[in-house]
Amino acid sequence: MAYSSLEACLLDLERTGQLLRIKEEVDPYLEMAAIHLRIFEQKGPAILFEKVKGSKFRAASNIFGTLERSEFIFRDTLPSVKQLIDIKINPLAAIQNPIKSLAALPAAINALPNKNPISKPVLFEEINISDLPLIHHWPMDGGAFVTLPQVYTEDADKPGIGNSNLGMYRIQLNGNDYILNKEIGLHYQLHRGIGVHQTKANKKGLPLKVSCFVGGPPAHSVAAVMPLPEGMSEMNFAGVLAGKRFGYTYIDGFCVSTDADFVITGEVFPGENKPEGPFGDHLGYYSLQHPFPVMKVHKVYARKNAIWAFTVVGRPPQEDTSFGQLIHKITGSAVSNEIPGLKEVHAVDAAGVHPLLLAIGSERYTPFLENKKPAEILTIANHILGTGQLSLAKFIWITAEAKKSKEKSEIKVIDTNAKSLDVNNVPEFLQYMLSRMDFSNDLHFYTNTTMDTLDYSGDGLNSGSKLVLAAYGDERRNLATAIPGKISALHANTQLIMPGVIALNANGISIASLQENLKGSGEMLLEKEGVAMIIITEDATWMAAEFNNFIWATFTRTNPAKDIDGVDSYTINKHWGCKGPLILDATIKKHHAPAVVKDTEVEKKVTELLSKYGY
Repeated sequence: MAYSSLEACLLDLERTGQLLRIKEEVDPYLEMAAIHLRIFEQKGPAILFEKVKGSKFRAASNIFGTLERSEFIFRDTLPSVKQLIDIKINPLAAIQNPIKSLAALPAAINALPNKNPISKPVLFEEINISDLPLIHHWPMDGGAFVTLPQVYTEDADKPGIGNSNLGMYRIQLNGNDYILNKEIGLHYQLHRGIGVHQTKANKKGLPLKVSCFVGGPPAHSVAAVMPLPEGMSEMNFAGVLAGKRFGYTYIDGFCVSTDADFVITGEVFPGENKPEGPFGDHLGYYSLQHPFPVMKVHKVYARKNAIWAFTVVGRPPQEDTSFGQLIHKITGSAVSNEIPGLKEVHAVDAAGVHPLLLAIGSERYTPFLENKKPAEILTIANHILGTGQLSLAKFIWITAEAKKSKEKSEIKVIDTNAKSLDVNNVPEFLQYMLSRMDFSNDLHFYTNTTMDTLDYSGDGLNSGSKLVLAAYGDERRNLATAIPGKISALHANTQLIMPGVIALNANGISIASLQENLKGSGEMLLEKEGVAMIIITEDATWMAAEFNNFIWATFTRTNPAKDIDGVDSYTINKHWGCKGPLILDATIKKHHAPAVVKDTEVEKKVTELLSKYGY
């Protein structure tokens, strides 16, 4: 169904029992976010807040709260989108199957942006920033934020919508040193198209014109986060997914989406920054206050009966998890087609996406050798670290799946019934790799490199280290299913997280003390006892209680080059290895950002309110 507006989508959801209307007045300070989080946790419906304290506008959230709801919203356009992306990835497909390609032509027409006359809905009234629902999500947030923005910029060298960028970069509306109604904060991270546009504008000494769209057809929000094949514009994609062409016009030199509920226009001047943040982000921690570009507000527009679209992020999974699932559903094999030899990739949501990436590649370099070891998958890992947002990965676990074989006399026979390795089954994948890894050769560190802006495991903003764990070949060891006495004797609280992985409390324990206590026993622990990893944490019982606790704490809090060592470790020709288990210090360090925590008083209030609605 082609929705002409956000309200049209919400009414469609309501007709099928997928919308909850909150009729009571709600406070945008913490309360709205808490309601959202509670409903999301119960896999509940989209939410329409009819009365927002301090604003005349309604607000909606949890629109994409489940993959099933996202698929429902785009039920009529998803097949065409997949088809067009497949053609873009493989242009020969259009020639080889022209009839199939012709079927996609109506959808392709929707990819063309449509320049509209000025008298369109979004220009119904001009308002101020202070008129908006100023939603404050977490207690330590620096102010109110836009969390479902569509931030539009153009290339100063090639102006026009054809060379534009649409991205989802959070916007801080008030707080800190921002002058209310005149300034807002523009936060964007590494590997984002807007950075290229600002660089070009700065070189010309020009302000970067920015338009922030909020609401409109849900397809426009998805387009802002979509990793698209080279040459495909977000505006093209938005039209195809929406089932209608992206409508736009120009006002005072700013591009304005004529389908949006709200549009904020303004300029970013060279060298003008202000402190932005803190903000409770999608890793489950606060991104701290740092200087980011300040946007001088030009005008703010709203359509009649406009609805403010927002989401809430925090420790995953959250609503943005459904975004990721939908993107994977749409793109299919896009990433593997872009990187030769890559078969599957999984950015693990439970770890906050960028901290942990699992991949399966090919090993075709030396088929004539009986001894299997990583070769091609190392090339693939380097390619991953040079590809778009995949390059933000901190830990890459990569293998090449080999067909399992049965011994029959002296001949190895391929077992065609062998279960395939599933990159989306995280426990199985890690176990598969840890049972095969050669800790002398399979660990490859990247030190003093650029990192995801939201990752505070390093010593500074955008800086830290990465680790590629590349394993290939036959199983080397049986992983431990019990804790060896030599390790359990080290601390009263030691826990088995999964086969081969043990956590122990940090009280009086450090990497150095573990190395000293286990010195000389590394090979026995790894190869005979099957202990592959030892995790130091504040609370081993908590870490062992849920597998996702282990994934989240270990990979978000660990700086590979600084917080990883091993039993009986050594360095040869600047390559690091160890004879025994890896040791990871996954404790919270002084320089880490604090984790987001809910406000208990607000939670009580929300419990009382939602009980009226059966939640």
